[in-house]
Amino acid sequence: MKKLLIFSILLLSCISTRAQKFDDCFEDRTLRLDYIFAGDVNQQQIYIDELVSLPHWYGRRERLSEVPLTGNGQIIVKAKDSGDVIYRHSFSSLFQEWLATDEAKHVQKSFENVFLIPYPKTPVEITIEIYDYHGKTVSSMRHTVDPNDILIRKAGEKPEAVTPFETLQQAADTNHCIHIAYVAEGYTADEMEHFLNDCKKASESLFRHEPFKAMQDRFNIVAVKSVSEESGTSEPSKGIWKNTALASHFDTFYSDRYLTTLHLKRLHDILAGTPYEHIIILVNTDHYGGGGIYNSYNLCYTGGKHFLPVVVHEFGHSFGGLGDEYAYGNDDPMYFADTEPWEPNLTTKAHFVGKWEDLVKEGKADLIEGGGYLTNGVWRGFENCRMRTNEEPEFCLVCQQALTRLIKFYTE
Repeated sequence: MKKLLIFSILLLSCISTRAQKFDDCFEDRTLRLDYIFAGDVNQQQIYIDELVSLPHWYGRRERLSEVPLTGNGQIIVKAKDSGDVIYRHSFSSLFQEWLATDEAKHVQKSFENVFLIPYPKTPVEITIEIYDYHGKTVSSMRHTVDPNDILIRKAGEKPEAVTPFETLQQAADTNHCIHIAYVAEGYTADEMEHFLNDCKKASESLFRHEPFKAMQDRFNIVAVKSVSEESGTSEPSKGIWKNTALASHFDTFYSDRYLTTLHLKRLHDILAGTPYEHIIILVNTDHYGGGGIYNSYNLCYTGGKHFLPVVVHEFGHSFGGLGDEYAYGNDDPMYFADTEPWEPNLTTKAHFVGKWEDLVKEGKADLIEGGGYLTNGVWRGFENCRMRTNEEPEFCLVCQQALTRLIKFYTE
């Protein structure tokens, strides 16, 4: 009877989304959701791969049922009995980028995807949705999670099994902050000091940029020392394949500068037991390249003159959800006149409300055509920005405003 009473109290405390508090519905743990996204341009499927329990929760504890940006997909967590939304998370994925390639018209592929949510106290219903470039749901999957399921794997609980890490910066309030983990890729055991120096350089560069500079005390940063057997990374176009911690490689989607890892489960296994939410992977190579995927990871080369601007630019993608402001041409568009981009620094003028129209009215920004890889039909706010070129030393005022709003969403 006592257990039943406690269970009823927990359910009642979750009924009102507005009054919801983190401790009402969640434990101070993380539930890791591993999915497989598969298919081709014509049809996409979502499959459950594995559920993992991690010690402690390092994400937001307020505004749990909201998302700051729509993203290219979302996870919606509902209390099983009441049906109330108790947590929501938005994301993008490499799978969805791949769907825009020519290969996706002829081949079916699968991609790993890993997401983190706070660990529920009672059974929940989880819905995961992925959207097309018009914001329409093209695939969704719903499943129930019982937090007492004996097949939820536990990871990161034994100190000896946790990847060694060092704290580079501690936030003023570690319960209301943004947790960033740098992860070593292509650094051997003898190169860990080199990795730590690269982490420090990257952090110093990030916090030279506004609004990160003014809000630096809201970030908690660690460096995770994952050891690779070989130094560097793979370069398939040159026939070079390296044995590294994350099996990263250039030539993603046959683009020579696109540097990624497809092994997200391996990445999150390395991070199990460390304080993390947002991920920056530093790759020990002097070959130019990188990549950033919203609420997934930022991956960047470290051995060239553009290392610092690139790592900040890619963090603009992975953390800030900012879009690229440069243009390649008008082939294989990702943005369309009838659909407003969810990225806060781009517009098609389909629904400009809530973006930087306030800055336009004040004469502080403009609408300049070209962005999102297109020369026409997409507008940005400034001629130059960190999201447009490596040579521009700052984020433009539009991006600064968007990043400020995001940081406040996570920490206030």
